[in-house]
Amino acid sequence: MRAVVVEKRRGPVVAVVPTPQPGPGQVLVKLRAAGMNPMDRTLASGDWRPMPATFPMVVGADGAGVVDAVGQGTARFSVGDNVCGQLLIAPLGSAGTYAEYVAVTEDAPLALVPDGLGLVVAAALPTAGMTGVYLVEDVLGPLTGKVVLIVGAGGGIGSFATQFAVNAGAHVIANVLEVAADRMRKYGAAETVDHTLTPLAGTVRKAHPDGIDVLLDLASDREAFAELAALVRPGGTAVTTKFVADTGALKAAGVTGVNFALHHFDRGGADSSPASSALLERVAQAVSTGRIVAPPITRISLDDAPAVLSAAGQRPAEGKTVIAI
Repeated sequence: MRAVVVEKRRGPVVAVVPTPQPGPGQVLVKLRAAGMNPMDRTLASGDWRPMPATFPMVVGADGAGVVDAVGQGTARFSVGDNVCGQLLIAPLGSAGTYAEYVAVTEDAPLALVPDGLGLVVAAALPTAGMTGVYLVEDVLGPLTGKVVLIVGAGGGIGSFATQFAVNAGAHVIANVLEVAADRMRKYGAAETVDHTLTPLAGTVRKAHPDGIDVLLDLASDREAFAELAALVRPGGTAVTTKFVADTGALKAAGVTGVNFALHHFDRGGADSSPASSALLERVAQAVSTGRIVAPPITRISLDDAPAVLSAAGQRPAEGKTVIAI
């Protein structure tokens, strides 16, 4: 099969590798689409330590396709089922989704794709959607009437988180480029701020002199996060997906600080919750019923993927990039 792979001393390339076969309790999925995530670029650049990896490492965690075969003892899925999942499973590279096929155990974070939901859209849901819904509904708790600043709201996670927060009754301030402001307002965001046009912290502080309740930061470095976290009033919460929160300093200021990641195996050092089929089903149902709108999708081919992964410093596309396979 064709797949995007990484060797220990070589960047991502499209190569022909053996097609996996389903073992006992496994399913073989013929992939139709793979969702790209920032983590994929990190891994493709060689930063996979201390996580165990196998080489050649097949890149990619998110995917959607059709069950092509099942191993002995498999009961959850049948041949012909449309499924999607997040397969960031140790050892890395053993279940990559930038490929024509993937074989995984049936208890991996896989879910049936609801009727009427296309596989390209389904491939955009796992990591971004699960992170967005878990952060809003499970980590942050009741948000009715609370002021929530979402930094990086235009990306995959931000698009989901903004909508789930609005649905939860929050007053959302979406930090996005001006080109995405209309989309955020359609999602229900009460305010938008483009940090390239006006200082983000100063603009929010001016509009909310008493502070905000929640900071959900999907983009900032340590210094920028600290500046924005200072906007959170005592009793509030400041969350980062970039692992840059000084939780001790925030606690001293009366703010709950959270370094968050969502994955299927424990990397350690993070406030994280494993991805799961149940969590993914929540996202898929929300999108299929229209309660949540999938973010804009930029489609590329498998042959385009190595160049996209290697484009250091390139600003990510708004929404999600999905590889059509």
